[in-house]
Amino acid sequence: MPQITGLGHVGIYAEDLAKQRDFYSRVLGLQIADEDLENRGMVFMSADPVAEHHEFVLMKGRVTSEDAKVIQQISFHVPTIDDLRGYKKSLEAENIKIERIVSHGNAFGMYFFDPEGNRVEVYYRTGFPVPQPHGDLIDLDRTDEELLGDARELLLTK
Repeated sequence: MPQITGLGHVGIYAEDLAKQRDFYSRVLGLQIADEDLENRGMVFMSADPVAEHHEFVLMKGRVTSEDAKVIQQISFHVPTIDDLRGYKKSLEAENIKIERIVSHGNAFGMYFFDPEGNRVEVYYRTGFPVPQPHGDLIDLDRTDEELLGDARELLLTK
């Protein structure tokens, strides 16, 4: 049987392509790999364009009512807990409300909304195989050791 080895990329439509491009590049730090803003209205973005040309695509033309929910969430992995702390500071500096920061046991996730109301998560993998769903609020002012210790303990209680 053929096998999928991972997610290739996610693409979303944008009402304001320039604003979304700015948010995902300047605030979240994705690199613009290619773009055609004038004709096709597309921006190809990646955390590492050399390794993967694009993991995320913005395309002009979102046509929905204000209350339509077309995306459940867009999640981006970060390599360290300090990266979560850094994004928390960046989002707060942009006056972007952080919805919640939680431990899923297997990951620590920070949830917020982009300028067009799409839920975004940045998350750190803990490496602990905690059954899901799970989500305890956490405080990123705690040390890495404290946070990881609590996540490890979930293995004993689940």
